[in-house]
Amino acid sequence: MTSPLRGRCTWRVVYIPRTGSHGGGRRRRGCEIAFPAKVTGWAGVASFKAQAAHAKLPSGFPCACERDLASAMLQLASRLLQFEFASGPADFPRPQESMQPTQGFEDCLLKLRRSGGLRKEAIFCNLRVPNQFQTAKEEIDLVILSGHGVFCIDVKTWRGSVSAQVDSWQLQYREQKKHFTNTSINQVPDPIRAIKSKTANLWSHVVRSGVSIRQALFLPRLLFLSPDCLLDEELTKREEVVAHGDLDAFARSFKEGYLAWISDAVSPSWLSGHLSYRQLAGVQEALQRTGTWDTVSLLGGGQLRGDYRGCQHLALSREETDELLFSCLPSLPSRSLWALLGYSPQVTVKMYKRGAQGWLGKPLLGTATIPCNTHILFRVCGEDTDAKIPAHQIERICLSI
Repeated sequence: MTSPLRGRCTWRVVYIPRTGSHGGGRRRRGCEIAFPAKVTGWAGVASFKAQAAHAKLPSGFPCACERDLASAMLQLASRLLQFEFASGPADFPRPQESMQPTQGFEDCLLKLRRSGGLRKEAIFCNLRVPNQFQTAKEEIDLVILSGHGVFCIDVKTWRGSVSAQVDSWQLQYREQKKHFTNTSINQVPDPIRAIKSKTANLWSHVVRSGVSIRQALFLPRLLFLSPDCLLDEELTKREEVVAHGDLDAFARSFKEGYLAWISDAVSPSWLSGHLSYRQLAGVQEALQRTGTWDTVSLLGGGQLRGDYRGCQHLALSREETDELLFSCLPSLPSRSLWALLGYSPQVTVKMYKRGAQGWLGKPLLGTATIPCNTHILFRVCGEDTDAKIPAHQIERICLSI
């Protein structure tokens, strides 16, 4: 038979007549039958019957060989399926939504570090804080640790007019189309009340971690990044609200001079009203142990945030493991060859130790080899059910604490 991937397959058919001839002996006869290689399964059997009839074979012959032929066809189809599966992971399209909100958040972080003189270790993003009853977690977009206090900030990228109602806020946005104006009005829960609740939960979490600190030093803030957001005059007077035009002044307020540094060094915290060095170190350690979202990086460039739920072939400790790196066979010919030989493609998973990097990078905890059709269970944030992601479509998984 010729190559199963191109051209036409030629079968040498040998059959034995059912009745003897020439003194009772049975003589073998043969012929060649060709049919397209892409025809598989029972369709291939039908094509074979048609070719056999054209070659003037006995009418009972196709029925005698069709079982073996169908088995060979199905085996070939299975290997071709493995070839297609191993020839390369599917590319995930990048998200279509605008990257402007993400870019605005990154610009905000850069401005806080440059204008406010904040260190990287003093800024925490997307912390998930347990509530008062330890039954669920709430996310705080940004937490800034400074001598003036612990700032808990929710970041909004809203556009349009924003006004406060009794128990909610109203967002009104007008979008000018070619022939008409589209106006959308949304009601959202009071974000100031929400950030105050999350700030209180963060203070409780820090106190449970063993840090003695007053709740008044935890300050809630609501930061608006879009210049197209028009806040009601009543909202701009609220202490918790930081409008887009006040972002520069807010960033500069974190900068401390030498006199303030010397004063904090010699004055007790109860007298200065600022955090002591011991409190700063304790709060920083508690925030570093506060978890955030797990992230899955896909081979197509997409990224998912949520909670890693597990894998039947992987056993790991979240406290010790920081990152999972997935890698398939290195090249397309290697994957295709293994698939056509009947072997299932494999994925190698490297598990790296949590903590500081060494001279040669992150220490390796262990390596595991799993089938590439293994599913990784991942609960995407905002979803109610677990997603099943094939292992061969994942580049890496970063685990939070």
